[in-house]
Order: sequence, then C-alpha cells, then structure tokens
Amino acid sequence: MPNNRNGLVATISMTMLALALPAAADPDPSDWPAVLDEAEGQTVYWNAWGGDTRTNRYIDWVAEQMQAQHDVDVEHVKLDDTGSAVARVLAEKQAGNHDDGSIDLIWINGENFAAMRENDLLFGPFASALPNFALTNADENPEVVTDFTLPTDGYESPWGKAQITFYYDSAQTETPPQDMQALLEWAKNNPGQFSYPRIPDFTGSTFLKQALIELTDQDEALYQPVKDTDFEAVTEPLWAYLDALHTHLWRSGRAFPDSGPHLRALMSDGELSLAFSFYPTDAAVAVREYELPASVRSYVLEGGTLGNVHFVAIPYNSPHKAGAMVLANFLLSPQAQAEKQSLAMWGDRSVLDIEQLDADAQALFEQGERHPSELPADALSNTLPEPHPSWMTALQDAWLERYGVN
Repeated sequence: MPNNRNGLVATISMTMLALALPAAADPDPSDWPAVLDEAEGQTVYWNAWGGDTRTNRYIDWVAEQMQAQHDVDVEHVKLDDTGSAVARVLAEKQAGNHDDGSIDLIWINGENFAAMRENDLLFGPFASALPNFALTNADENPEVVTDFTLPTDGYESPWGKAQITFYYDSAQTETPPQDMQALLEWAKNNPGQFSYPRIPDFTGSTFLKQALIELTDQDEALYQPVKDTDFEAVTEPLWAYLDALHTHLWRSGRAFPDSGPHLRALMSDGELSLAFSFYPTDAAVAVREYELPASVRSYVLEGGTLGNVHFVAIPYNSPHKAGAMVLANFLLSPQAQAEKQSLAMWGDRSVLDIEQLDADAQALFEQGERHPSELPADALSNTLPEPHPSWMTALQDAWLERYGVN
C-alpha cells in the first residue's frame, strides 16, 4: 500500500491555512473599474418574482445583455413570495454563513426591505456609487431613495415604478367607478364582475392600502409604525367596507384570484369586466398581445392611486457582489430602462429623469403614438405615497384572520 502520509499532512495544512485566512474583502463600490474587473466571469443569482411572463421575458433579455456586455451570467431564481428569499438570508446568517450566501440580488421593497435592514442582511451602501444612478436625478426625485417612508440609505437601487391602475371593458361599462364608494355601488349593480387578488399577494395587499387611505379619517397614522397607532380604530372603516363588498365580488367573495396576472386572465375570459394592476401599462400590453379585447381602457381614481418604486438589493453574504452591482447598474442604463418601458417587452415605467438625459438617450424612450388602452400622459400625476411598511404585514394578518380561505 502506498504511503499517503505526506499528502495528508499537506492537505490538512492547506485546509488549516484556508480557515485561518480572512474572507475576501468586499468590492469597493467607489472603485468602479475594479468592480467591473471582479465581476467578469461571475454568476449572479437574482431572486425575483416569477409570476408574470412579461417580467420573466424582460429578465431573460437582461441576462442576454449582461453576458454579451459584461461577461456576467444572470440566473433568474423565480420566487412566489419575496419573503422566502429574506427568510433564506436570515437563516444563512443564523447558521454562520457570512461569505457564501445563495442569493446575490433580490427584487425587493416595502416590508421585505425593512426586515432586511432591521436584521443587517444587506450589503451597502452601494447605490449612489453606481455610475448610472445619477440618471435618476435623486435630488429632484426623492421617491428613488425612499421605500415605504424609509430612506434607502444606498442599500437599494431603484429600477422601476408601479402605480395602481384600473382597467375596464368599455363595451360593457360606459362610466367606471371613480372612488371606493362608487366601486362598491358598481359591484352591487354588476355582481361577480370585480375582484382583487387573495392576500398576501402584493397586488391584493396594495388594494387594501388604497381602500384604507381613502376610507379612514386618520391618514396620518398610516405613515408611522403601526405599533404606535390604534390599529383597530384606523382600520374599522376598511373592514366594514370589505364586509359590504365581498358578497358582490367574483364567486361572491368565497374565493379570490391568485395574483394580478390571474385577475387579467379572468378579464380575458369575460368573467370580470373591471380589474386593476400595479403596472399602469398592463392592460395596453395585454390588448396589444391579444390577451384582452380592444375595447379595454385604463384609468386611475379621481383622488389618485397608490404608487411606489421597486428596487434591487444585495444580501450582505452574497459571494458575487461585484457582479450584482454591475447588474444593478445595467438595470439603470437608458438602454435597459427604455426596453423595460416598451409595450413590446414589459411596459414597466422608468425611474430615470428622462428630461435630463441627452438627446440620444431620450430617443430610446420614444414609442410613437399612444396605444388606445394606455393612460393619458398626465394621468399618473397624483400618486399616493405608500404607508409605513409595518402596515402591510398588519393588514395582511388581519385580513387573513377575517376572510382567509383555502
């Protein structure tokens, strides 16, 4: 039998040396040439909601561009619930995995961002060091550095805007409801023709917040932590409203659609004649792709609708932080933002200050004549700010306790 003692000793010595060495230093966001060099050849595992084909095709396009332009592979890890990714990073931290996490980038905002900041689960600050971040003109557009009332402090990079937009079949409805009370009356007169996604789906949860903002007379309470308020008193009008609304919904409120795309599918099948989305161009894209009839039109409520910015963030234990930063920067490029906003791709609104771009970059956003199912250009001027992130969780828990269905 050959003597492997020397090889064994060498292996043990190398292992002990490796254990004694400090973990590789995180890349310095301010040294962008070094970030680009380090990113080459990396694979970035991007955890992002995968529940819509349009979102998925855009991320596929991004992956192609990242490989071609930066030699960075992007793997889309499709999520049903962003909270599961947050829980995974927290579990890795509790297990002592501080350097080799399974997630490099997360599509995130709201209560999930708040939870990650509270538990020190994010790398940063990095966002303001991204070369393309300046194109957002953050000083004039504070929404790109504020997440559900919380300052992002450079721990998130913006990449898109959302705002509740209603859409209806004008062949069936001549005058759609313009506020929550009118919506209740419309539902009574058109039983089964409206619904909202089952909680805790984020589109359904946003509907609850939209209704609460309009119905409560204690708006100021929504912009502070829920623990500092009288939750029952603030939300009482919401539950009374939903009690009255539910019996007139699709399936008499005994079941709810799974998501915003499911809501759109029910419109396509003719089961609903009024719906809503968190993406203002959702209906126009669906009409363009023959998923909805050409008679569908979009609108926002007279008092404004809830809107927010969505972001990407890097977990503190990502092993590919350089690649993640290069990806976040690419998502802010005029090329990527214009492609995302295109009705042929996704239709998600840009976070860039387009008027401040040079002429060539502005030209990328020109899409020709407005689609008949799109909102007018100035329709989104009245955007209602998101409540404090703690309200999302509290409303979801209360809804599930009252109305939870299988």
